[in-house]
Amino acid sequence: MSADIEAIKKDLTRRMEGALEVLHQEFGGLRTGRASTSLLENLVVEAYGSDMPLNQVGTVSVPEPRMLSVQVWDKGLVSAVEKAIMNSGLGLNPSSDGQLVRVPIPALTEERRIELAKVAAKYAEDARIAVRNIRRHAMDDLKQLEKDNKISKDEHHDYGEEVQGLTDTYVGKIDEALANKETEIKQV
Repeated sequence: MSADIEAIKKDLTRRMEGALEVLHQEFGGLRTGRASTSLLENLVVEAYGSDMPLNQVGTVSVPEPRMLSVQVWDKGLVSAVEKAIMNSGLGLNPSSDGQLVRVPIPALTEERRIELAKVAAKYAEDARIAVRNIRRHAMDDLKQLEKDNKISKDEHHDYGEEVQGLTDTYVGKIDEALANKETEIKQV
């Protein structure tokens, strides 16, 4: 097997794994009614004259299944943290107690569950499209190798089937992640 083919397969796997990782991160940001630190991970707080990620101004923890808490390191930033959480669009109402900001997680309404399931399905479809685009690039690379006489027509066919197999595997992983997320949304 040529080094070119190995490089294509390695890049293909790395990129598809990246698409799956992005999907898991996006799913982590979907509020399911269960407290998770990933819910607040992407929030930006206006601190010291610039925008900073929440995890750089305090520690986020889950003291109870339906409660998040943020231990703010600088007392002067407590109101900025509260404001960032309220303006996040997540429907959360924080309350502060000294340097500790408590964030109760309200139960989901049926309407919100349906909406979250649609968002999760959109994220999954975006990930599938990304995986298919990665497959297309790999197939183009194989076609170019055949054109440059670096691989035979039979090798092109065989490697093409391997690329398709990898694609099917990652699309299956995406579908499985979506099914798990939909179950999580319905159960809470």
